Amino acid sequence: MIKAIGKHKGLLLAALVTMLVQVGAALWQPSYMKQILSVMADTSLSLNGKVDKISNYGVALIVIAVFGLVGSILNTITAAKIAQVVSADLREMTFRKIQTFSYADIEKFNSANLVVRMTNDINQIQTLLMMIFQVLIRVPLLFIGAFILSIITLPQLWWIIIVMVVLIVLVTGLAMRIMGPHFASFQQLMDRINAIARDNLRGARVVKSFVQEKNQAQKFDKESDDLLQHNLAVGYTFSTMIPAFTIISQLAIFVAIVIVSTLVTKSPAVAQDQLGGIMSFIQYMMQIMFAIIMGGMMSMFASRGMVSMGRIREVLDAETSMHFDTTADEELDGAIEFDHVDFAYPNDETPTLKDISFKIDPGEMVGIVGATGAGKSTLAQLIPRLFDPTAGTVKVGGKDVRHVSQNTLKRTISIVLQKAILFSGTIAGNLKQGKPDADDTDMNRAAQIAQASEFINRLPEGYNAPVEERGNNFSGGQKQRLSITRGIIKQPKILILDDSTSALDAHSEKLVQDAFNRELSATTTLIIAQKISSVVHADKILVLDAGRLVAIGNHKALLASSEVYQQIYATQKGQED
Repeated sequence: MIKAIGKHKGLLLAALVTMLVQVGAALWQPSYMKQILSVMADTSLSLNGKVDKISNYGVALIVIAVFGLVGSILNTITAAKIAQVVSADLREMTFRKIQTFSYADIEKFNSANLVVRMTNDINQIQTLLMMIFQVLIRVPLLFIGAFILSIITLPQLWWIIIVMVVLIVLVTGLAMRIMGPHFASFQQLMDRINAIARDNLRGARVVKSFVQEKNQAQKFDKESDDLLQHNLAVGYTFSTMIPAFTIISQLAIFVAIVIVSTLVTKSPAVAQDQLGGIMSFIQYMMQIMFAIIMGGMMSMFASRGMVSMGRIREVLDAETSMHFDTTADEELDGAIEFDHVDFAYPNDETPTLKDISFKIDPGEMVGIVGATGAGKSTLAQLIPRLFDPTAGTVKVGGKDVRHVSQNTLKRTISIVLQKAILFSGTIAGNLKQGKPDADDTDMNRAAQIAQASEFINRLPEGYNAPVEERGNNFSGGQKQRLSITRGIIKQPKILILDDSTSALDAHSEKLVQDAFNRELSATTTLIIAQKISSVVHADKILVLDAGRLVAIGNHKALLASSEVYQQIYATQKGQED
């Protein structure tokens, strides 16, 4: 946070200088008012003499006001620029930090929570920075200056200032104590509201299909009403602060005027100095009150900004749970080995994988089957090191994946996830995520293997055809084929297909499998599938049950030896019949 602010030392200096000009002008003006009133009360001066002096003081007041106005304008400009550039830097720093997070780190924070932090929280910090350089730093300077000058102006009334300050501080402290817990709840409620809105927008079809609009609206209304109650509580408390400050300040002014009038009556000899000083004293009192009121108001809003700053700092200071070796990039073959691997998700006491051991030779096609929840996808995600095992070792090319550089691992392995995710842009832009320097030849080859070229070639723009948000302008099968194309375009040594042909019809799936056998014979291919028909021709099949590897072999051997595989096959065969 400090690093982001410290990059703009020139703007910081400009903001402080213009603020000093603004404060100096505000503190200087009352002294001239005292001089004007003293001249008016001076019986030794002629009328012309009074007019000349008052005119001179009036010109000085105008000059001071102009300096103050220019300082205020420049201060507002510099404060706004600081707030904008620092918030932009923070947004970029936060996004870059999130890119270093592992799956476990993102699950820890929650994706909706991270979106709120990058948007709403940084907006709160932007407002806080604007207030700091426009108001919060000015408040103590104005308070101290007005306090000292008020006592110098009328020393005998020092105690009135003290009493007024103490009363205003007590009211402010009480209000902040009441409002503080509400501010702490704001961001949590914003997280929940954002999550509800996001889920409803993403699942609009599901909501409408099951006629859940009313239930979803009620859920949203509940969270929104909770936020409303917190806002109202803050508003009610805040609405009592200004009247309380006004009463305190007006009483202080009344007492000051009464005391000065008494002093003038008792000692007419000092009437000129006392009458001239009372106006300056009142102005300094008002400046003191203004400083405290502004400090209280800004502190109220700043407390929300500080909560947001803490949330952003929590992201920026988070230790990434996964670290890659800084070793030089190297070439690895497609061999895979699991050696007594256990894995449990964060905050989950029950292991998802238990004592998994197997070896896969380069170029083999391996199927992974099992019931839903058996741990198939989890096992596959350990290979490209999306997660680290809780125990045991995962090796690629004979090397522990924890001791391989990130570039080496990403260049060696491609994974096509079960849910086909496309980014808005173009088809070419999505495919180049797999290989940034891919040309038309690379894209055509990969698309032909994935059987995506048949619909891409029908599009007028071809590979430059637009992709809408989440690929909504393509069918499920088309999105899966584009995802497979993106996975194989860089010609990886290891290709992992996590049930990535589930949306394809039998004919299209057969064409994809034939293309794999023909074009990717040197690539180690892992196919996670619900249907045994998708892996029946694999060199070997891993059978998982409740997180354990219960059998390994080809289709024929497993039908003869594995009870779990026999049950899966019998169920699917029965459904087909």
